[in-house]
Amino acid sequence: QGQLDESGGGLVQAGGSLRLSCAASGRNISDYNMAWYRQVPGKKREIVASISWNGANINYATYSVKHRFTIIRDNDKNTLYLKMNSLKPEVKAINYCNTDHRNGPNYFDWGQGTRVTVSS
Repeated sequence: QGQLDESGGGLVQAGGSLRLSCAASGRNISDYNMAWYRQVPGKKREIVASISWNGANINYATYSVKHRFTIIRDNDKNTLYLKMNSLKPEVKAINYCNTDHRNGPNYFDWGQGTRVTVSS
């Protein structure tokens, strides 16, 4: 099982931007469709954005996310990114990355995630 290390979260004002990073080890992300997940307290993780193994297919969970976030993968660096712009004040969430569970099991152990807090 591979390991994931998410980073880049923090406290930001509404309208601000963050870039999340997910560094993988133990497996190559180039073998998998990958996704960023978001989890709020008391709810299960939900996919925010996904990207195919070669970057050819990208999907976002909502229209709003599609026009504010960008998912990027760098297979050479074995790293997944999520650029988040125009952040909105929402319930605090922890963001995780992993393989896209809609294509099969998660092939990496879940990391500790990175928390994003947007103040109004």
